[in-house]
Amino acid sequence: MPITTLTSREFNQAVSEAKKAACQGPVFITDRGRPAHVLMSMDFYQRLTGSRPKIADLLFMPGMQDVELEIPRLSDLAQSADLS
Repeated sequence: MPITTLTSREFNQAVSEAKKAACQGPVFITDRGRPAHVLMSMDFYQRLTGSRPKIADLLFMPGMQDVELEIPRLSDLAQSADLS
């Protein structure tokens, strides 16, 4: 797996190429010659962390975050027991 290293300036000028390189392996982004960030594909990240998709992420529907869900309270579920 190749590791790519880019300066912050190179990264800002070539984001698309950095994303393509991240599909092959991690991309180190440096600030003043020192590694500061790492860009990687989501697949690589999930393999690295062993994480699985969360149910909320799988069920997410774009544009639906503003929909209000009103659930009425049901008051007739519990009834008193007749102990006579």
